[in-house]
Amino acid sequence: MGHHQLDELDAKILKMIIGNARIPFLEVARACNVSGAAIHQRIQKLTNLGILKGSEYIVDHNKVGYETSAYMGLFLKDPEQFPVVVAALNKIPEVVECHYTTGQYDLFIKLYAKNNQHLLEIIHSKLQPLGLARTETLISFKEAIRRQIPMDFEFINEEEIESSDL
Repeated sequence: MGHHQLDELDAKILKMIIGNARIPFLEVARACNVSGAAIHQRIQKLTNLGILKGSEYIVDHNKVGYETSAYMGLFLKDPEQFPVVVAALNKIPEVVECHYTTGQYDLFIKLYAKNNQHLLEIIHSKLQPLGLARTETLISFKEAIRRQIPMDFEFINEEEIESSDL
């Protein structure tokens, strides 16, 4: 995975839109002292580079009836089944994240359930048939912190860029 060199304008744009994904481009442009078109082009560039992966509304799972948030370490019976298991997990709507990990688990997932009984049903009817040796479940009582990565950048000045191109 390549890292992309961002300049100060990119950094300022990222900080503003991370704080509010619905902020109008014109407001960002005014704060950055550039045109709205320049902001639009920069956002498009950041999207094309894969730095920005869209914007989304975040649904409060509790307010729509999913009161249990759980993290599960999955142990596969057959580690060769990674692709099949991940594809099957992708079809379970309650599973919202899946990670390949180091350590004791083969996979680590996050899921939402309506309550503990619903979580038990998901484990028995949707997860166990996937060829799992066992699972370890952690129930989250409350999310204490949720944020994006910090946008602290070090910039290469123009002279360093020109001399590195030689």
